[in-house]
Amino acid sequence: MTAAPPVDPLADALLALRLFLIAPDKLGGLCLRGGGPARDLVIERLHEQHGQLRRLPPHVDDERLLGGVDIAASLAAGSTVRQRGILEKAGGTILIAAMAERMTEALAGRLAQQLDIAETGNRFGLVLLDDGIAEDEAPPAPLLERVAFICDLTRVAALDAPMPDASAIPIDAVAPLEDDALEGLAATAAALGVGSIRPLIFAAEAARAHASLQGREQPSTADLQASARLVLAPRATQLPPLEDEETPEPDRETGSDGERDQSDPGDRPLEDVMLEAAAAAIPPDLLAQLSSGKSKRRAHGSGGGRRRKSTVRGKPLGARPGMPRGGARLALIDSLRAAVPWQPLRRREAGLSERARLILHKQDLRVRRFEERAAKVTIFCVDASGSAAAARLAEAKGAVELMLAQAYTTRSEVALVAFRGTGAELLLPPTRSLTRARRALAELPGGGGTPLAAGLQAAREVAEAVELRGRTPSLVILTDGRANIAGDGSASRSRAAEDAHAAAKAIAVRGIEALVVDISPRSTPDTARLAQAMQARFLALPLADARRLHAAVGASTQARAA
Repeated sequence: MTAAPPVDPLADALLALRLFLIAPDKLGGLCLRGGGPARDLVIERLHEQHGQLRRLPPHVDDERLLGGVDIAASLAAGSTVRQRGILEKAGGTILIAAMAERMTEALAGRLAQQLDIAETGNRFGLVLLDDGIAEDEAPPAPLLERVAFICDLTRVAALDAPMPDASAIPIDAVAPLEDDALEGLAATAAALGVGSIRPLIFAAEAARAHASLQGREQPSTADLQASARLVLAPRATQLPPLEDEETPEPDRETGSDGERDQSDPGDRPLEDVMLEAAAAAIPPDLLAQLSSGKSKRRAHGSGGGRRRKSTVRGKPLGARPGMPRGGARLALIDSLRAAVPWQPLRRREAGLSERARLILHKQDLRVRRFEERAAKVTIFCVDASGSAAAARLAEAKGAVELMLAQAYTTRSEVALVAFRGTGAELLLPPTRSLTRARRALAELPGGGGTPLAAGLQAAREVAEAVELRGRTPSLVILTDGRANIAGDGSASRSRAAEDAHAAAKAIAVRGIEALVVDISPRSTPDTARLAQAMQARFLALPLADARRLHAAVGASTQARAA
């Protein structure tokens, strides 16, 4: 199978925009990843072609989104005055959601629900602006599921791509896809690892919109190629081999493979043609990741500590009923909004005039809520036994210092547990102080037996203490897996292995995130079995230096978050 020529990301984004404008009710919208002039150009073309655009603030509250009581107007009128929400006024318009990668799950859920239940005439389009930098930053998955096109503009080289002309015929004049075309799209989606049914529906409608753009009443292979490239390729999680590894049998009619390769491309299976188009739209670096089995970025957070609710600081969330005590702060506007609808009834019950003061009850009170990320604590558990202890400790020292250097930007802390002889010791409690860490790392002891069970138990106890303080622990175990000291300090290799596996299972039961790094010259099954018992990620890194270890820990954290 021959590879299709590379595509221009900006030209594809403008084509996706045109197809969306042809059938906005059926294609939902599009996601534009990457800021800069290229995205500004696409938004400018959207404004020229549609005009009715509305901006959706990234942290809009429920009252502004869904509608509710207008506090000022209600107090002035002495009766409830309702205001319309953004979604209620969005019919026939296009909502542009800036910083979509930071959108809360609650807001994404409300938008997704509205997109699903909106009736004809009250539907709206959605454009997600994705400013994420890290690979694991993306808009919420429920919204990406409901827009047809995901366009990556981070690799645009020039801004000379033209906007495609308007459609030649109405989309209603285009015939639905035939069974073989639908089967080809389904086979392409399966080959690319697209598991949801929504992209298939979008791909079918995009093919019809492309046919409408080209003035065709019956969708052709070119229309199917365009829909596979624009809809299915950005959602690929795997890449099948595009070349048949088996030697093809000679063509009976032509008598040679060479003549058969020169045959009409239309004679090939339809899904092969669409796969070529889809593969051409995937950037080369992602092609390498997909071919090696690594999935693309997910719609998740930044891989820091776990999110938790707070009454004091963090990202604002919606208010909830409650009393302003225990550190919780009163949400005045939300409390007034809850009380206003009840004023006429309360005034009549109290025998007061309509212009009387506002009557507040306990159930009207609302308190503010916030969401913050817990601090991340990376606990290094280092095997300091044997002749290679000096090298292992040098690696750990370097990695700890590299992680501390970025502690203030990532809200992370570092701790160090070393085990040797007959026991384990916490050499560095959780800290972000580089001076304190260097002082503790300066004179690390080495040599002796390998009390692996004691080391794992000490690391688990530190992680549990970290969790009690509301932080998120992450273990990094550096060992060769060759335990020879049991949990009670006795020298018994068989019992030491049993105790080490029991300690590893205790970490798994607690659900503590962990990475086991095998730093022996040659990786052995012992360390892999230890990681399996711990339900941890496993990494064989026999020639690790400080930077490689630091990079491995960072990559493992991102993969675990995804």
